Amino acid sequence: MKDIRNQTKEELISMVAKLGEKPFRGKQIYEWVSQKGVMGFDEMKNIPQALREKLSKEFRIDNYKIVEQHKAADGTIKVLGALSDGNMIESVFMTYKHGHSACISTQVGCKMKCSFCASTLGGVVRSLTAGEYLGQIYALQRLTGERIDNVVLMGSGEPLDNYEQTVKFIKMATFSEGLNLSIRSITVSTCGLVPEIYKLADEKFGITLAISLHNPFQEEREEIMPISKRYNIKELMKAVDYYIEKTGRRVTFEYALIDGVNDTLLHADQLGMMLKGKLVHVNLIPVNAVKEKSYKPAKMERINGFKSQLMDKYNINTTVRRELGSDINAACGQLRNSRIEKDESSVQK
Repeated sequence: MKDIRNQTKEELISMVAKLGEKPFRGKQIYEWVSQKGVMGFDEMKNIPQALREKLSKEFRIDNYKIVEQHKAADGTIKVLGALSDGNMIESVFMTYKHGHSACISTQVGCKMKCSFCASTLGGVVRSLTAGEYLGQIYALQRLTGERIDNVVLMGSGEPLDNYEQTVKFIKMATFSEGLNLSIRSITVSTCGLVPEIYKLADEKFGITLAISLHNPFQEEREEIMPISKRYNIKELMKAVDYYIEKTGRRVTFEYALIDGVNDTLLHADQLGMMLKGKLVHVNLIPVNAVKEKSYKPAKMERINGFKSQLMDKYNINTTVRRELGSDINAACGQLRNSRIEKDESSVQK
Protein backbone atom coordinates (compact mmCIF):
# COMPACT_ATOMS: atom_id res chain seq x y z
CA MET A 1 0.00 0.00 0.00
CA LYS A 2 1.18 3.51 -0.83
CA ASP A 3 1.42 6.43 1.56
CA ILE A 4 -1.39 8.77 0.53
CA ARG A 5 0.63 11.71 1.83
CA ASN A 6 3.17 11.08 -0.91
CA GLN A 7 0.59 11.57 -3.67
CA THR A 8 0.17 14.77 -5.66
CA LYS A 9 -3.24 16.31 -6.26
CA GLU A 10 -3.29 14.99 -9.83
CA GLU A 11 -2.37 11.49 -8.66
CA LEU A 12 -5.20 11.51 -6.10
CA ILE A 13 -7.76 12.72 -8.62
CA SER A 14 -6.69 9.94 -10.99
CA MET A 15 -6.85 7.39 -8.20
CA VAL A 16 -10.35 8.49 -7.17
CA ALA A 17 -11.53 8.19 -10.79
CA LYS A 18 -10.29 4.59 -10.87
CA LEU A 19 -12.37 3.94 -7.76
CA GLY A 20 -15.45 5.18 -9.61
CA GLU A 21 -15.66 8.51 -7.82
CA LYS A 22 -15.97 12.05 -9.17
CA PRO A 23 -12.81 14.24 -9.48
CA PHE A 24 -13.92 16.69 -6.78
CA ARG A 25 -13.53 13.92 -4.21
CA GLY A 26 -9.86 13.73 -5.08
CA LYS A 27 -9.53 17.45 -4.46
CA GLN A 28 -11.27 17.10 -1.09
CA ILE A 29 -9.00 14.23 -0.07
CA TYR A 30 -5.92 16.19 -1.11
CA GLU A 31 -7.07 19.10 1.04
CA TRP A 32 -7.43 16.85 4.09
CA VAL A 33 -4.05 15.27 3.50
CA SER A 34 -1.94 18.22 2.38
CA GLN A 35 -3.54 21.25 4.03
CA LYS A 36 -4.88 19.84 7.27
CA GLY A 37 -2.39 17.02 7.72
CA VAL A 38 -4.92 14.48 8.99
CA MET A 39 -3.58 11.41 10.76
CA GLY A 40 -6.36 9.02 9.71
CA PHE A 41 -9.06 8.56 7.08
CA ASP A 42 -11.82 8.87 9.70
CA GLU A 43 -10.87 12.53 10.15
CA MET A 44 -12.03 13.29 6.59
CA LYS A 45 -15.50 14.36 7.67
CA ASN A 46 -16.91 15.36 4.28
CA ILE A 47 -15.79 12.14 2.59
CA PRO A 48 -18.46 9.38 2.48
CA GLN A 49 -17.80 6.41 4.73
CA ALA A 50 -17.77 4.02 1.77
CA LEU A 51 -15.01 6.02 0.07
CA ARG A 52 -13.01 6.23 3.28
CA GLU A 53 -13.16 2.45 3.51
CA LYS A 54 -11.95 2.17 -0.09
CA LEU A 55 -9.09 4.54 0.69
CA SER A 56 -8.02 2.53 3.71
CA LYS A 57 -7.72 -0.55 1.51
CA GLU A 58 -5.65 1.24 -1.14
CA PHE A 59 -3.54 3.59 0.97
CA ARG A 60 -2.02 4.18 4.36
CA ILE A 61 -1.07 7.41 6.11
CA ASP A 62 2.55 7.25 7.25
CA ASN A 63 2.35 9.40 10.36
CA TYR A 64 5.45 10.70 12.07
CA LYS A 65 4.83 9.63 15.67
CA ILE A 66 6.70 11.73 18.21
CA VAL A 67 8.20 9.50 20.90
CA GLU A 68 10.40 12.07 22.63
CA GLN A 69 10.34 15.84 22.83
CA HIS A 70 12.74 18.22 24.53
CA LYS A 71 12.07 21.92 24.95
CA ALA A 72 14.95 24.34 25.39
CA ALA A 73 14.96 27.47 27.47
CA ASP A 74 14.78 29.56 24.28
CA GLY A 75 11.61 27.77 23.11
CA THR A 76 13.29 25.47 20.62
CA ILE A 77 11.66 22.04 20.56
CA LYS A 78 13.57 18.98 19.39
CA VAL A 79 11.63 15.82 18.73
CA LEU A 80 12.52 12.23 18.04
CA GLY A 81 9.87 10.53 15.95
CA ALA A 82 9.16 7.07 14.62
CA LEU A 83 8.39 6.44 10.97
CA SER A 84 5.95 3.74 9.87
CA ASP A 85 8.74 1.14 9.66
CA GLY A 86 10.03 1.92 13.17
CA ASN A 87 13.07 3.91 12.08
CA MET A 88 13.76 7.04 14.11
CA ILE A 89 14.52 10.52 12.82
CA GLU A 90 14.76 13.96 14.39
CA SER A 91 13.10 17.30 13.68
CA VAL A 92 13.42 20.70 15.30
CA PHE A 93 10.92 23.53 15.80
CA MET A 94 12.46 27.00 16.14
CA THR A 95 11.04 30.47 16.60
CA TYR A 96 12.58 33.55 15.02
CA LYS A 97 11.40 37.13 14.59
CA HIS A 98 10.33 36.26 11.05
CA GLY A 99 8.20 33.30 12.11
CA HIS A 100 8.36 29.62 12.98
CA SER A 101 10.86 27.32 11.29
CA ALA A 102 11.17 23.56 11.01
CA CYS A 103 14.46 21.79 10.48
CA ILE A 104 13.61 18.40 9.02
CA SER A 105 15.48 15.22 8.16
CA THR A 106 15.69 13.77 4.66
CA GLN A 107 17.28 10.40 5.42
CA VAL A 108 17.52 7.98 8.32
CA GLY A 109 21.17 8.56 9.19
CA CYS A 110 23.67 9.83 6.62
CA LYS A 111 26.47 8.36 4.52
CA MET A 112 28.48 11.54 3.91
CA LYS A 113 30.76 10.88 6.92
CA CYS A 114 31.40 14.52 7.84
CA SER A 115 33.66 14.14 10.85
CA PHE A 116 31.90 16.69 13.09
CA CYS A 117 28.34 15.42 12.56
CA ALA A 118 26.53 12.96 14.81
CA SER A 119 24.15 11.90 12.01
CA THR A 120 26.86 9.98 10.20
CA LEU A 121 27.89 7.73 13.10
CA GLY A 122 25.69 4.79 12.09
CA GLY A 123 25.73 5.40 8.34
CA VAL A 124 22.54 5.71 6.30
CA VAL A 125 19.61 3.30 6.71
CA ARG A 126 17.33 4.64 3.98
CA SER A 127 16.05 7.80 2.34
CA LEU A 128 12.70 9.38 3.19
CA THR A 129 9.81 10.02 0.85
CA ALA A 130 8.44 13.50 0.16
CA GLY A 131 5.42 12.46 2.22
CA GLU A 132 7.69 11.71 5.16
CA TYR A 133 9.28 15.14 4.77
CA LEU A 134 5.79 16.64 4.99
CA GLY A 135 4.84 14.40 7.90
CA GLN A 136 7.48 16.02 10.07
CA ILE A 137 6.01 19.46 9.41
CA TYR A 138 2.46 18.35 10.20
CA ALA A 139 3.64 16.71 13.41
CA LEU A 140 5.43 19.85 14.58
CA GLN A 141 2.39 21.97 13.74
CA ARG A 142 0.12 19.64 15.74
CA LEU A 143 2.55 19.65 18.64
CA THR A 144 2.96 23.42 18.85
CA GLY A 145 -0.33 24.68 17.46
CA GLU A 146 1.71 27.02 15.25
CA ARG A 147 1.98 27.26 11.48
CA ILE A 148 5.41 26.53 10.06
CA ASP A 149 6.53 29.48 7.92
CA ASN A 150 10.03 28.32 6.95
CA VAL A 151 11.52 24.90 6.30
CA VAL A 152 15.18 23.98 6.37
CA LEU A 153 16.32 20.64 4.94
CA MET A 154 19.26 20.48 7.28
CA GLY A 155 18.44 17.63 9.65
CA SER A 156 19.83 14.13 9.34
CA GLY A 157 20.76 13.11 5.82
CA GLU A 158 21.95 14.75 2.62
CA PRO A 159 18.95 16.21 0.74
CA LEU A 160 20.65 16.07 -2.66
CA ASP A 161 21.50 12.39 -2.12
CA ASN A 162 17.71 11.96 -2.12
CA TYR A 163 17.25 14.32 -5.05
CA GLU A 164 13.97 13.16 -6.59
CA GLN A 165 12.09 13.14 -3.30
CA THR A 166 13.58 16.50 -2.31
CA VAL A 167 12.36 18.06 -5.55
CA LYS A 168 8.94 16.45 -5.12
CA PHE A 169 8.74 17.84 -1.58
CA ILE A 170 9.57 21.36 -2.77
CA LYS A 171 6.78 21.20 -5.35
CA MET A 172 4.26 19.77 -2.90
CA ALA A 173 5.14 22.11 -0.03
CA THR A 174 4.82 25.22 -2.19
CA PHE A 175 1.65 24.10 -3.98
CA SER A 176 -1.08 26.70 -3.35
CA GLU A 177 -3.61 24.01 -2.43
CA GLY A 178 -1.21 22.27 -0.05
CA LEU A 179 1.00 23.80 2.63
CA ASN A 180 1.34 26.86 0.39
CA LEU A 181 4.82 27.75 1.62
CA SER A 182 6.71 30.52 -0.14
CA ILE A 183 9.43 29.10 -2.38
CA ARG A 184 11.84 31.55 -0.76
CA SER A 185 11.07 30.14 2.67
CA ILE A 186 12.67 26.77 1.84
CA THR A 187 16.37 26.14 2.35
CA VAL A 188 18.17 23.07 1.04
CA SER A 189 21.52 22.30 2.62
CA THR A 190 24.17 20.18 0.93
CA CYS A 191 27.72 19.15 1.70
CA GLY A 192 28.52 19.63 -1.97
CA LEU A 193 27.07 17.09 -4.42
CA VAL A 194 28.14 18.97 -7.53
CA PRO A 195 26.05 17.21 -10.23
CA GLU A 196 22.89 17.67 -8.17
CA ILE A 197 23.64 21.37 -7.59
CA TYR A 198 23.66 21.85 -11.36
CA LYS A 199 20.37 19.94 -11.65
CA LEU A 200 18.80 21.98 -8.87
CA ALA A 201 19.92 25.20 -10.57
CA ASP A 202 18.18 24.12 -13.77
CA GLU A 203 14.94 23.60 -11.81
CA LYS A 204 14.98 27.38 -11.20
CA PHE A 205 12.95 27.03 -8.02
CA GLY A 206 14.25 30.11 -6.25
CA ILE A 207 14.89 28.30 -2.99
CA THR A 208 17.86 29.15 -0.79
CA LEU A 209 20.84 26.87 -1.34
CA ALA A 210 23.11 26.38 1.66
CA ILE A 211 26.56 24.89 1.14
CA SER A 212 28.25 23.19 4.08
CA LEU A 213 31.84 24.24 3.43
CA HIS A 214 33.60 24.33 6.83
CA ASN A 215 37.10 24.69 5.43
CA PRO A 216 38.42 26.68 2.43
CA PHE A 217 41.59 24.59 2.00
CA GLN A 218 41.17 21.48 -0.14
CA GLU A 219 43.34 19.06 1.84
CA GLU A 220 41.96 20.19 5.20
CA ARG A 221 38.39 20.00 3.94
CA GLU A 222 38.98 16.44 2.77
CA GLU A 223 39.90 15.49 6.34
CA ILE A 224 36.61 16.66 7.82
CA MET A 225 34.38 16.24 4.75
CA PRO A 226 35.22 13.16 2.64
CA ILE A 227 32.84 14.32 -0.11
CA SER A 228 35.52 16.86 -1.04
CA LYS A 229 37.67 14.00 -2.34
CA ARG A 230 35.00 13.32 -4.96
CA TYR A 231 34.10 16.92 -5.73
CA ASN A 232 36.87 19.36 -4.91
CA ILE A 233 36.39 22.98 -3.86
CA LYS A 234 37.09 24.37 -7.35
CA GLU A 235 34.40 22.14 -8.84
CA LEU A 236 32.03 23.09 -6.04
CA MET A 237 32.58 26.81 -6.60
CA LYS A 238 31.90 26.44 -10.34
CA ALA A 239 28.61 24.77 -9.48
CA VAL A 240 27.78 27.58 -7.04
CA ASP A 241 28.51 30.20 -9.70
CA TYR A 242 26.20 28.34 -12.07
CA TYR A 243 23.46 28.19 -9.44
CA ILE A 244 23.67 31.94 -8.82
CA GLU A 245 23.68 32.69 -12.55
CA LYS A 246 20.65 30.49 -13.24
CA THR A 247 18.52 31.47 -10.24
CA GLY A 248 19.68 34.95 -9.27
CA ARG A 249 19.52 33.76 -5.66
CA ARG A 250 22.14 34.39 -3.01
CA VAL A 251 23.89 31.24 -1.80
CA THR A 252 24.60 30.69 1.87
CA PHE A 253 27.86 29.11 3.01
CA GLU A 254 27.62 27.28 6.33
CA TYR A 255 30.91 27.31 8.21
CA ALA A 256 31.15 25.40 11.50
CA LEU A 257 34.02 26.87 13.50
CA ILE A 258 36.04 24.18 15.27
CA ASP A 259 38.52 25.18 17.93
CA GLY A 260 42.06 24.87 16.57
CA VAL A 261 40.97 23.28 13.30
CA ASN A 262 39.49 25.88 10.94
CA ASP A 263 39.09 29.07 12.98
CA THR A 264 42.25 31.06 12.19
CA LEU A 265 42.53 34.33 10.29
CA LEU A 266 44.40 32.37 7.61
CA HIS A 267 41.23 30.36 7.05
CA ALA A 268 39.17 33.56 7.05
CA ASP A 269 41.45 35.12 4.42
CA GLN A 270 41.30 32.07 2.18
CA LEU A 271 37.52 31.97 2.47
CA GLY A 272 37.31 35.71 1.82
CA MET A 273 39.41 35.51 -1.34
CA MET A 274 37.31 32.58 -2.55
CA LEU A 275 33.96 34.33 -2.07
CA LYS A 276 34.76 38.01 -2.62
CA GLY A 277 32.45 39.67 -5.12
CA LYS A 278 30.01 36.76 -5.26
CA LEU A 279 26.32 36.85 -4.35
CA VAL A 280 26.83 34.93 -1.12
CA HIS A 281 26.27 35.02 2.61
CA VAL A 282 28.43 33.29 5.22
CA ASN A 283 26.79 31.79 8.28
CA LEU A 284 29.33 31.08 11.02
CA ILE A 285 28.36 28.31 13.42
CA PRO A 286 30.13 27.39 16.66
CA VAL A 287 30.40 23.63 16.09
CA ASN A 288 28.19 21.49 18.29
CA ALA A 289 30.14 19.36 20.73
CA VAL A 290 29.45 15.67 20.07
CA LYS A 291 30.55 13.21 22.73
CA GLU A 292 31.79 10.71 20.14
CA LYS A 293 34.00 13.40 18.58
CA SER A 294 36.87 15.42 19.98
CA TYR A 295 35.86 18.71 18.36
CA LYS A 296 35.03 21.74 20.45
CA PRO A 297 33.42 25.02 19.36
CA ALA A 298 35.76 27.87 18.58
CA LYS A 299 36.16 30.55 21.23
CA MET A 300 33.97 33.62 20.85
CA GLU A 301 37.02 35.84 20.36
CA ARG A 302 38.06 33.73 17.36
CA ILE A 303 34.52 33.72 15.97
CA ASN A 304 34.22 37.50 16.16
CA GLY A 305 37.66 37.95 14.60
CA PHE A 306 36.72 35.57 11.76
CA LYS A 307 33.51 37.49 11.15
CA SER A 308 35.25 40.86 11.15
CA GLN A 309 37.87 39.66 8.68
CA LEU A 310 35.22 38.53 6.20
CA MET A 311 33.10 41.65 6.56
CA ASP A 312 35.70 44.39 6.90
CA LYS A 313 38.40 43.09 4.57
CA TYR A 314 36.34 41.29 1.93
CA ASN A 315 32.92 42.96 2.26
CA ILE A 316 31.14 39.61 2.58
CA ASN A 317 27.82 39.55 4.39
CA THR A 318 28.49 37.41 7.46
CA THR A 319 26.45 36.41 10.49
CA VAL A 320 26.98 34.18 13.50
CA ARG A 321 24.15 31.70 13.85
CA ARG A 322 22.02 32.18 16.90
CA GLU A 323 22.56 29.08 19.01
CA LEU A 324 19.15 27.53 19.50
CA GLY A 325 18.50 24.49 21.64
CA SER A 326 22.07 24.10 22.89
CA ASP A 327 20.77 22.79 26.21
CA ILE A 328 18.83 19.94 24.56
CA ASN A 329 21.38 18.57 22.06
CA ALA A 330 19.54 20.15 19.12
CA ALA A 331 22.29 19.23 16.66
CA CYS A 332 21.07 16.61 14.21
CA GLY A 333 21.72 12.99 15.09
CA GLN A 334 22.41 13.40 18.80
CA LEU A 335 18.94 12.50 20.10
CA ARG A 336 18.58 9.52 17.76
CA ASN A 337 22.00 8.18 18.74
CA SER A 338 21.17 8.49 22.42
CA ARG A 339 17.93 6.55 21.89
CA ILE A 340 19.73 3.80 19.97
CA GLU A 341 22.31 3.50 22.74
CA LYS A 342 19.58 3.20 25.37
CA ASP A 343 17.73 0.53 23.36
CA GLU A 344 20.92 -1.46 22.80
CA SER A 345 21.81 -1.19 26.48
CA SER A 346 18.39 -2.46 27.57
CA VAL A 347 18.66 -5.43 25.18
CA GLN A 348 22.09 -6.35 26.55
CA LYS A 349 20.71 -6.31 30.10
